[in-house]
Amino acid sequence: MDQSQLIKGFLQEELLVFDKYLRDSVISSNPLLIELTSYVLNSNGKRLRPTLVLLTAKACGRIIPETYHGAVTVELLHTATLVHDDVIDKSDFRRGKQSLNALHDNTQSVLIGDYLLSTALAESVKTQNLEIIRIISELGQNLSEGELTQFNLAKEIIISEEEYFNVIDKKTASLIRASLAIGAITGGADEELVSQFVKIGTILGLCYQIKDDIFDYFTFDVGKPTGNDIKEGKVTLPLIYALKNSPKEISDEIMQIIVSRHYNEENIAKILSFAIEYKGVEYAYKRMETMLEEAEEIVSSFTFDSDIKMYMMLFLKYLRDRSF
Repeated sequence: MDQSQLIKGFLQEELLVFDKYLRDSVISSNPLLIELTSYVLNSNGKRLRPTLVLLTAKACGRIIPETYHGAVTVELLHTATLVHDDVIDKSDFRRGKQSLNALHDNTQSVLIGDYLLSTALAESVKTQNLEIIRIISELGQNLSEGELTQFNLAKEIIISEEEYFNVIDKKTASLIRASLAIGAITGGADEELVSQFVKIGTILGLCYQIKDDIFDYFTFDVGKPTGNDIKEGKVTLPLIYALKNSPKEISDEIMQIIVSRHYNEENIAKILSFAIEYKGVEYAYKRMETMLEEAEEIVSSFTFDSDIKMYMMLFLKYLRDRSF
């Protein structure tokens, strides 16, 4: 059993309550809407973000109805972005299942994504907390800006570590940061404690995405083909580092492939091997490790119940060790 399953076991009752709140949020008299939203929600992975909302709230002292509405909000927002991402990326599969756009079409997928976004906003209002509503509003802006920036970087072939971190902060870290902030606020944390959880959330989000990007360089069962990011023109941290720290004639050869967008199987294999050989993957692991150590120091400084701290440490270990 991996660390995430241990954490879910600890929150088993709370996650069952969350699931009811989630299903209730999308109740409709429209049969097509029921069919499409059910398909998307049943395809939607590990529930890590609502788990973090609930764990953080419990650490801070309480889980209340507003906590569940906040957890539903971030899960619906996350799900909506996945639906829209699959349309943008022309993806046919999501976690081993057909994506909604492949099973139906882009029009219905975009509309379902919009419906989930609107439902998320409605759920945020049920928290009865203007600070949470502000967090969710900014989160929606960050997610869109991150996607747009990523698209432009791929289109213009802009390769920059700073821009990479800017994108993953907005596309991935913003959701996890919001999850911990909402958990802390509804759990009764003071302003200083909320800010500490926001910092942890940023670290978790960045590390989660870096590990996802590392998966693109190995054959793991992660629900997407190896080299998929490269095929979509996304230059992630391992490749960015290798391009900057390899002999010029070799990096120029790789850049020529990227500029020409000639992504056949041979060239993709060449790029993947290049990023591994010139320590790009190793560098990505080191960046992740440094950030996780900082998060561990923050968690160690908390005065929470030892069981809560143990489960928070388990989540950090899960990010470090996960293989999918």
